[in-house]
Amino acid sequence: MKNTKNSKDKNIPMRRCIGCMESKPKNSLLRIACYEGRISPDPTGKAKGRGVYVCRDEKCIKLAQKKKALQRNFKMEISREEEETIFRELEEYEQ
Repeated sequence: MKNTKNSKDKNIPMRRCIGCMESKPKNSLLRIACYEGRISPDPTGKAKGRGVYVCRDEKCIKLAQKKKALQRNFKMEISREEEETIFRELEEYEQ
């Protein structure tokens, strides 16, 4: 009998959190997109541009902010006000 794959056997895409640096299933993380110099939370995961991922908990979001992970991953300067606005918006998506 042939071993057939069903939908449960599909590979689950993994992404690394920019806060805790742990690899987790993509659908359990929140995407942050950078497109044409504008950074914004991407709860749908379908926005244009480069994306990074963060866990949906306060600890990882705060750690990513402390580590200046957005500046490092997007290779751009982000003003303190813009960074605070982005992380405030991310807190709305915490679980």
